[in-house]
Amino acid sequence: MRIAQVAPLYESVPPKLYGGTERVVSQLTEELVRQGHEVTLFASGDSRTRARLMAQCPTGLRLDPSAIDHLALHMAMVEDVCTRKSQFDIVHFHIDYLHFSCSSRDCLPSLTTLHGRLDIPELPAIYRLFPEMPVVSVSTAQRTPLSWLNWQGTVHHGLNCGSFPSQKNRENYLAFLGRISPEKGPVEAIEIARRSGMKLKIAAKVDRVDREYFESTVRPLLSQPHVEFIGEIGEQERDQFLGGASALLFPVNWPEPFGLVMIESMSCGTPVIAFAHGSVPEVIDDGVTGFIVNDVDSAVRATEKLHTIDRYLCYQRFMQRFSAKRMADDYLEIYRRLIGEKPERYALASGAAAD
Repeated sequence: MRIAQVAPLYESVPPKLYGGTERVVSQLTEELVRQGHEVTLFASGDSRTRARLMAQCPTGLRLDPSAIDHLALHMAMVEDVCTRKSQFDIVHFHIDYLHFSCSSRDCLPSLTTLHGRLDIPELPAIYRLFPEMPVVSVSTAQRTPLSWLNWQGTVHHGLNCGSFPSQKNRENYLAFLGRISPEKGPVEAIEIARRSGMKLKIAAKVDRVDREYFESTVRPLLSQPHVEFIGEIGEQERDQFLGGASALLFPVNWPEPFGLVMIESMSCGTPVIAFAHGSVPEVIDDGVTGFIVNDVDSAVRATEKLHTIDRYLCYQRFMQRFSAKRMADDYLEIYRRLIGEKPERYALASGAAAD
């Protein structure tokens, strides 16, 4: 199958540091190539892939101080994709609704994975203009605000992972990984660790939009003796960071669309203590890969039960449910269904022979 993957340009694919969507696109792209498909990746020029790379800008935009208008580069990428439509059987977009106008008018056979939250008030207006666009959710919970979209399925994220990590570097600390923002619960994580009598290591980025929150609310708490703030880390550091922890804290207080860090932790055999919001009950097997809790009090109690988690079983459950192969197979099933059901004009647009 000739497949185009269209990634956001904010980070390279895979990202050098933090970047959930771009990491998922990388895992999907490489697995599709491994399975023998002809894959073209539209992404930043510093991306690393075995697919054919169509570079849209020199580097990931977040780490490029010279890049001012990020939206302009994304719109240019959409035009580039549409002009090459005859080269693909299907185009898989990961840039939300930015391509809807172009791809709907060009009869482009496409699928869009919606990676973010959908409870934003302005979203219904744009999605109601394009009710036929086929979309995929990354959790069933994510769909709730826009349940009427043309959902083609739910595909949980997947990662490629090697063997079970060594136990020798394991330490007695709790981990917080991702980004510093109110909805991710860093303040709650600090409190859970304090009341548990455990050290907390925080490896997280601070986006520009969250800088004021970090400076006013989080930074004053970092001087506590049980807290170590590491900052943003890359993939190699991430596995060691998570593998060495007693548990990952995920005290989110928003409708989490998926939470890639949860399966990153499970891939290291490290259980997750997570608040029961959004996708969490779909991702965590309570009592097997971690504990689903409702508040700080129950999270503290969960830290006392971490010894009951079999870390190898946690890793095995990750392999069963969240492998890159499973993710790619799920998407391929949807691709084939869309291509098989597409109208005649789609077949002509993709260069296929008409009946």
